[in-house]
Amino acid sequence: MRALILGGTADASLLAAEIARAGIDAVYSYGGRTRAPADQPLPTRIGGFGGVSGLADTIRREGITHVIDATHPFAAEMSRNAVQACAETGTPLIALERAPWAKASDDNWIEVTDVEAAVAALPEPPANVFLAIGRQHIAPFATRPQHAYTLRFVDPPEGPLPFTADVIVSRGPFTLDGELEMMRARGIAWIVARNSGGDGARAKIDAARLLKIPVIMISRPKLPDRPRVESVAEVMQWLGHSTRLGA
Repeated sequence: MRALILGGTADASLLAAEIARAGIDAVYSYGGRTRAPADQPLPTRIGGFGGVSGLADTIRREGITHVIDATHPFAAEMSRNAVQACAETGTPLIALERAPWAKASDDNWIEVTDVEAAVAALPEPPANVFLAIGRQHIAPFATRPQHAYTLRFVDPPEGPLPFTADVIVSRGPFTLDGELEMMRARGIAWIVARNSGGDGARAKIDAARLLKIPVIMISRPKLPDRPRVESVAEVMQWLGHSTRLGA
């Protein structure tokens, strides 16, 4: 057995640790968007594969027998490529993906399908807006320059932003108290977020509920059907190993 983890999430790191403890031969792959990725207890590669054909070639060349897609739920291109490459090579594939957040009765969500729809959902009058969507997706908001934007990135921006914004450089997970303090201090009146699910990024959603801040929630992209689980334990079971983790 030789597993390939398509990683970049907190769950992927938990899985890597559990796979290392189990002594499974595996490789952890980062997509390359983060300049200072967290260390992993497995051999690690950084960078793209070169599309479906490149991933299929890697699977064959590296003798990969199992692929775990533990990428971000919005890394749609990578997930689609994994489905196709595994189909071409006859390699078993499973997705480790937390369930999306569910709207509570006291949440004020405006649910939209993509970033462009999120831009259109913002109000016309100037407001303090927290864009919690990652640096790859902020450019469309330049069409609404009247707002005061707060951005939060894992890495400092490499070049000029498409609009004036206050940038927080910080790596999660974030606490509820911390999110409440940040939103109050900056007078955040709107939040734009992607429905990533899981606990690591949930604090901002809970804080918005308590502060009665509207959230423009971007739905997950539609992906091809593939086996999917929500816990590291289920992936380990799929690999034929037990785990000490309960989730």
